Amino acid sequence: MTAATHSPLFPQVPESADAVLDGLDPEQREVALALHGPVCVLAGAGTGKTRAITHRIAYGVRAGILAPASVLAVTFTNRAAGEMRGRLRELGAGGVQARTFHSAALRQLQYFWPKAVGGELPRLLERKIQLVAEAAARCRIRLDRNELRDVTGEIEWAKVTQTVPADYPAAVAKSVREAPRDPAEIGQIYAMYEQLKRDRDVIDFEDVLLLTVGILQDRHDIADQIRRQYQHFVVDEYQDVSPLQQRLLDLWLGDRDSLCVVGDASQTIYSFTGATPDHLLNFRVRHPQATVVKLVRDYRSTPQVVHLANGLLSQARGRAAEHRLELISQRDPGPEPVYTEYADEPAEAEGTARRIRDLIAAGVPAGEIAVLYRINAQSEVYEQALADAGVPYQLRGAERFFERQEVREAGVALRGAARAGGNDALLDDAEDLPAQVRAVLSTKGWTSEPPAGSGAVRDRWESLAALVRLAEDFARAKPGATLADLVTELDERAAAQHAPTVQGVTLASLHAAKGLEWDAVFLVGLTEGMMPITYAKTDEQVEEERRLLYVGVTRARVHLSLSWALSRSPGGRASRRPTRFLKGLRPGSGSLGASGAGGGGGIERGSGSGRRKRRGPVQCRVCGATLTEAGEMKLMRCEGCPSDMDEGLYERLREWRSEQARELGQPAYCVFTDKTLMAIAERVPGSDGELAAISGVGARKLDRFGADVLAICAGEEPGGSDDEV
Repeated sequence: MTAATHSPLFPQVPESADAVLDGLDPEQREVALALHGPVCVLAGAGTGKTRAITHRIAYGVRAGILAPASVLAVTFTNRAAGEMRGRLRELGAGGVQARTFHSAALRQLQYFWPKAVGGELPRLLERKIQLVAEAAARCRIRLDRNELRDVTGEIEWAKVTQTVPADYPAAVAKSVREAPRDPAEIGQIYAMYEQLKRDRDVIDFEDVLLLTVGILQDRHDIADQIRRQYQHFVVDEYQDVSPLQQRLLDLWLGDRDSLCVVGDASQTIYSFTGATPDHLLNFRVRHPQATVVKLVRDYRSTPQVVHLANGLLSQARGRAAEHRLELISQRDPGPEPVYTEYADEPAEAEGTARRIRDLIAAGVPAGEIAVLYRINAQSEVYEQALADAGVPYQLRGAERFFERQEVREAGVALRGAARAGGNDALLDDAEDLPAQVRAVLSTKGWTSEPPAGSGAVRDRWESLAALVRLAEDFARAKPGATLADLVTELDERAAAQHAPTVQGVTLASLHAAKGLEWDAVFLVGLTEGMMPITYAKTDEQVEEERRLLYVGVTRARVHLSLSWALSRSPGGRASRRPTRFLKGLRPGSGSLGASGAGGGGGIERGSGSGRRKRRGPVQCRVCGATLTEAGEMKLMRCEGCPSDMDEGLYERLREWRSEQARELGQPAYCVFTDKTLMAIAERVPGSDGELAAISGVGARKLDRFGADVLAICAGEEPGGSDDEV
């Protein structure tokens, strides 16, 4: 057996039940051995909760205590369920069902609908927003795009809290929830939406849970049948359970108590969807005999990161704060968190991009870096800054890896090549498994160098490149593996939704980052009004914002940067203040001083390393209006104002950019983005100073590309002066 066999990507299945327990710490081991009665695991961020509960299930199965088909493990996202299935498969417990609440309920609903109701289950409405828009129109209520999204969210909240349309206004008032419109109007739209669904014989995702609950309540024979099949339940992220999900769980359980729940009240950040930590906090009240285990050994983050996380919660208030867990880092010391204050948002984005570029140069993989912000609208300026810095990135929230068209096509091609074996001419010159995969995927668009540009072409290449990397890892872990073995591995991963990593810096909202982790995390835009968000009015809402920042901090393993900008745009009034949540934690912010943040550093003034000068408000050069959007400021005009761009110059710049990208082996946007080229073609700079004044042309790019760009703008051939040197 070679050492490579023990690769963390492809671990060996434990030889026995006792071997499943190897490597668990004392508290995790206690969880794994607690196989009877109600069990409550209070697990802090980074403490290995998924490891503990998957080893608990696997140990029970391998020891013959739990029948695989009798266990139902439920969580909240397909990604989490896929990870759980993958881990259980690696531990030799592949027959266990690990699903989301909706997936488990839909499967039961599809099976029992003909018996309970008759006929076929109504069609599932994948996107309810269009039907909500029609319902509003029928009610003669005009909604703009943002209001439509918010009203749709309100309808979802009402349904998971089991609130009918007539009761919606009273429920909103009771919950101190700030409705996006008059609650009576939303109740009216909600009622019309339900009517339209009935008329068209469709159901939505919330109906899946509601209808399953209804059938289990009304048909005791069906409830008994499900209870005979599923006798042991595990619920991950239990702090996020809604009243409707808890009702479904109660019906699955019946009068039994074979339930294990795992959660952390300090990570409750989805109350707007109806999630509440009350079920977790009241678990011992409902189950007085429950075994309670606390996991506080943090294996993810350095002591410096953990110290800041603990400091954030030490200032928290409310019931969830009373049950907070004090984490204890198990890692070696690392760098102190870095706090940076910038003059404006573009400076913050550019400074963040420079730091990221430096980290990548120092050896941190791009895929192990994340930029996290409060709302998705903040992403654009960071997309632009990373592109200008030549740093690849990916936006969190794309479709699942194995559902992408190029990945499905690649799977078909690999499967065909595996069947053909030595009869496939493509594989004639391929000496090993990775070479075979590269040969096959080259017919689907994979190349040894990434394509120029961004967008769909680059995304497709990244997906295929991820498959190539997976093949290389698989070959190292299992010497002698064949293409057929890899295809089997891909099929199993697809079934478990256990995807390989696509490289690139992650841009994500704090909510979307829950459950993920990176070596380096940049928390940006940390100002009052954004953190906490301006519409967080009540004490409870403000505390949830604090927990959201805590979740962001605990995503970091080693490097953590926190930053804020004093104004939105260059030259704007410096009226913003850093978030109150860092008071007493960041150096110089209060009585706790440096001790609250781990005792180091100080606040850096990140105004652009002395290069950026304070400017007045940026005004449109066509109509004179003050510009605030990053894209508009780059063009120095409103999006709606007419462009005087030299189209011929723009095309020459694009051709030159493509050549540069090919020579550098980088995407085209790493040279200059389309918006930067448009700005150059509109303003036609004639000197270094005029070119440097265009947003997106920093000192580095001016040195590297300035002479070529100015030559093209002057109607000359780029690079001509090099011949005379």
